[in-house]
Amino acid sequence: MNVQRRLLPTTSALAAFEAVARLGSFTAAARELDLTQGAISRQISLLEEQFGRRLFVRDSRNVRLSTAGEIYADAVRSALGQLRDAALGLMSNRHGGILNLAILPTFGTRWLMPLIPDFVASNPDITINFVTRVGRFDFARERLDAAIHYGLPDWPDADSTLLVRETVAPVASPEFLKGQRIATAADIGRLPLLHMATRPGAWTEWFEHQGLSAPTGPGMQFEQFGTAAQACMAGLGVALLPEILIAAELQRGQLVPAPGQPMQSRSAYYLVVPHDKHSHPPVASFRDWLLGQLGKEPAVLAW
Repeated sequence: MNVQRRLLPTTSALAAFEAVARLGSFTAAARELDLTQGAISRQISLLEEQFGRRLFVRDSRNVRLSTAGEIYADAVRSALGQLRDAALGLMSNRHGGILNLAILPTFGTRWLMPLIPDFVASNPDITINFVTRVGRFDFARERLDAAIHYGLPDWPDADSTLLVRETVAPVASPEFLKGQRIATAADIGRLPLLHMATRPGAWTEWFEHQGLSAPTGPGMQFEQFGTAAQACMAGLGVALLPEILIAAELQRGQLVPAPGQPMQSRSAYYLVVPHDKHSHPPVASFRDWLLGQLGKEPAVLAW
């Protein structure tokens, strides 16, 4: 067997290996792939003979990846995913391509999604696949082309294009505030404060911005801004929320500002693109369209 052949197993063998690695069972893999258990076993044996390495450790009841198998499994999952994406691109979109985009939950649904129909109309040959991610991740491992990220422009090996700066303000339901008799920012400290899990120091920073000491008592904690806004409207307390994400509730009067000055956050929203995807046509089209929607010139910061 020549070197090239040895390094390129059949896709059927790779599919069998990936299924067993993921499911931890030859029987389950055979059921998923509609093959016999013997066929799965033969494919794995062929791989092990081809590489001269044990990929699985077997005993009378279980099968698990060997150390070499664990390393190979990560690469196989990524390769099969790329093949699936490429096939989908060929079948569904002959000219434009696919953009795999990570978005933040509330920012994506409240700010980005209302704009997306315009992108689709302007770029009918590009298909966008959305996933929700909070915080940093490995673009290559996740097979994602770009992300809308909240933070600082310091994502390693990526370009960060400034989209929107953020102003936060304390808000509550009008009914809640009517019953509290508060007049100044200092009065907010004695009210129930709603906290965001992703921004544990936000209230402390806001009180310091007002020239006040932050209260130290506990408060309800939420993972998403949309849930915190709903809690505010239900009269559970005061939340420090980005004005850009609650514009509709403020306009309808469901939420109203509490006493105190709004504060610009140190972080902002960025379009983050790994260096190797900077010129990827769907990414470039999306970036240009997004900046056109914002009406600003790109401010790209590479790390």
